[in-house]
Amino acid sequence: MLPLLKYNGIVIANNVEFAKTMIAWVLGLMFRKSIEQDFAKVFVLKKPTHVNIHMLFVFFPIDVMFLDENKKVSGCTRLAPWIGYKSMKNIKYVIEMKAGTIERYNLTSGGQVEFQEN
Repeated sequence: MLPLLKYNGIVIANNVEFAKTMIAWVLGLMFRKSIEQDFAKVFVLKKPTHVNIHMLFVFFPIDVMFLDENKKVSGCTRLAPWIGYKSMKNIKYVIEMKAGTIERYNLTSGGQVEFQEN
């Protein structure tokens, strides 16, 4: 069974990819042409830390959720291709999704995210 990504109990992605290594973190969504509507890339950090997300070599806009160690949403944003950038503190998970996901599911700070790590 593929991992699901839920927000406040509602499935928002059923095509979930995990990034758990330094190489996977650095590559992120770089060089891809697009992502599917039901796709999410979950970056799993070793411990809560300060994160910097950039959009170099990402050719399309994305929505990003930042989660604390309890998988509670600390922030949400949309990043533009190439020039997008966002920084946040005390983040354990970063989730990148297709642009429009934040509005579609009304994702906001304080919401609870669920997923099973592979």
